[in-house]
Amino acid sequence: MTQVTESPAPGTATTAGARAHAREQHGRTVETMRFVPASTAPARLMQGLPDGASPTWAESLAFGRYTTMSLARGTRIRLTDTSGDACVHTLLYRAGSLHERLNVADTVKVPWQAYPGTGHPLLSDAGRLMATIVADTSSRHDALTGATTLEGNTARYGAGTAHSASPAARELLTLGALKSGLGPADVAPSLSFFKGITVDPAGSITFTGSAGPGAAVEILLQMDAVLVLANTAHPLDPRPDFTGTAVDIAAWHAPQDLAALGAGTLTGALPPEHLQALQNTEHDLTARNAR
Repeated sequence: MTQVTESPAPGTATTAGARAHAREQHGRTVETMRFVPASTAPARLMQGLPDGASPTWAESLAFGRYTTMSLARGTRIRLTDTSGDACVHTLLYRAGSLHERLNVADTVKVPWQAYPGTGHPLLSDAGRLMATIVADTSSRHDALTGATTLEGNTARYGAGTAHSASPAARELLTLGALKSGLGPADVAPSLSFFKGITVDPAGSITFTGSAGPGAAVEILLQMDAVLVLANTAHPLDPRPDFTGTAVDIAAWHAPQDLAALGAGTLTGALPPEHLQALQNTEHDLTARNAR
């Protein structure tokens, strides 16, 4: 990650000059940014969207940065490891009830599967289905190791604060959580996409790295949720240097996929644990809407 500080532009010493210069920047784009409106994003972010789909979020998230977005139930989010060296630490919170959030331990334990992939449920600490992984060409993810920390990054890279040259995932996730009024205590263990691990029979964890450029994972939200993402190093990455690449994000509303998921026509028939979590969510939504 390289940060560049530009010299003051000529003519900005006065308020009028600074205003004119600022307005000249309107419409400029850079390689990594959020695109507003989402439809103005580069073609690579829009590739593969269903016919007629209108993007609600489009962003290229630089390595060493974080982002957050509040998204509606039925939103489908695609993350693409375009250059093959992203590592996206992920948290989910229920919009409007932020005390309910992604529980990675249950996300592994309840479906009897330590390796997230297509069809894997993402469960809340209340036993409800927050989201489902509905497509995955990476199969290199990690629900066991958690996020890098300030102490760990400082020892390894020389710094780990959010605005340093080697920010830790937990520091970045905390900034994202703060945007919704949450704090450090609300940053639970995260799920990491695009950098994988395996566990041997003795319980040792081995880092398996990336699946390579172009790998993508898609998530379907079962409830309104706040998504917090931090694209930064994996705690088991063996490389001595802090290095990585951007991740592309595209989201669109796909409410029809909710019915297809429940019917078993989107990712296949749901196993009992996944189906029960989905029913828990739907029951809660029905009760809330009846008030």
